[in-house]
Amino acid sequence: MKHVEDQTRADKSRIDKSQIDKSQVQVIARAVSILRALEGQQSGLSLGQIAQQVNLARSTVQRIVAALAAEKLLIAASPTGRVRLGPTILRLAASVSTDFVSAARPFLVSLSNELRETVDLAAVKRDRLIFIDQVIGSQRLRTVSGVGETFPLYCTANGKAHLARLDDDTIERLIGRTYEKRTPNSVGSLAELLRDLKTVRKTGVAFDREEHTLGICAVGVALKDPLGNSVAISVPVPAPRFYDRQDFIAKRLLATLRTLEDHFTAAAA
Repeated sequence: MKHVEDQTRADKSRIDKSQIDKSQVQVIARAVSILRALEGQQSGLSLGQIAQQVNLARSTVQRIVAALAAEKLLIAASPTGRVRLGPTILRLAASVSTDFVSAARPFLVSLSNELRETVDLAAVKRDRLIFIDQVIGSQRLRTVSGVGETFPLYCTANGKAHLARLDDDTIERLIGRTYEKRTPNSVGSLAELLRDLKTVRKTGVAFDREEHTLGICAVGVALKDPLGNSVAISVPVPAPRFYDRQDFIAKRLLATLRTLEDHFTAAAA
């Protein structure tokens, strides 16, 4: 009889522990959904707006928001109770971004050494590219852009590589239907851009043939960093030596992309 009682208590203990674990996972999932709801909301959201977006009771949202605010993951956005992402999120994101740049750099260096060309790494921020790292090529005539510079998406190789990963409706919402022709080679309309992207979607690689700046061409590919942020790698080349080498550059850039993706997949496993 005692053995049966002991077994019953053990079973109950396992059930209780399982329920506690499930509850804790649920709280984490709900907290993540709240953080995601606030992504891009610079002016913040009210508790009621958050509750509506994540489909939770306002009282539940209030408890989770209070816990996140205590860790500075959320902060007040207005005197009326709106909240937005806090400084802890920014600090954590900056740390991960720095880690990604550091982890990706050996692959960029290897590609640059092989091609003897500059290799750029850019982050996508809505409708712009921001250069976050660069390995300068060894050629005497070379292209160099400053880290921190921003570029449009529609007329750059890395920008078009990113756009090719989006559907047509998303592209239109993001950058509209007409664009400034920065050079005679630039596309000026969404229809022209989509014709170009049709090829990019098949090959996985995009070209800028003097579309952003006369005299400079580039090849670009796009990928996601380990956090799911959109980034792109490009190889800018002065036009006089680009056209004879564009296929080879594209081939080596695609190989680097696959190697980089395999590296991060293995690291996450």
